Amino acid sequence: MDAVAVSFAWDAIAWETPAPGLRAKTVVRGGKKLRLVEFGPEFVEPEWCTRAHAGLVLEGEMELDVDGRVVRLRAGDALMVPGGEGHRHKHHATIATTRLFLVEEA
Repeated sequence: MDAVAVSFAWDAIAWETPAPGLRAKTVVRGGKKLRLVEFGPEFVEPEWCTRAHAGLVLEGEMELDVDGRVVRLRAGDALMVPGGEGHRHKHHATIATTRLFLVEEA
């Protein structure tokens, strides 16, 4: 089977701002969702997330609450959060504006 590569330019995709202090760019291809996400200090996550995420912190520093355990993420750190209620997670605090690249199931 031949592999098909799809390329795109992040610069050509508009930022969406679903909440104060949060903006994102999203591309969906081949059953995967690729997201460029930026958290500012004023962002407050209203609910727990139970979806799986894998990605890389590109810039900044933030804290993620994973089912009651706070984990600090810094530029250069990779993250893999399994899906499900036992791995529920939410943004805890932004130390410095943080930009992440995330890969998720579409």
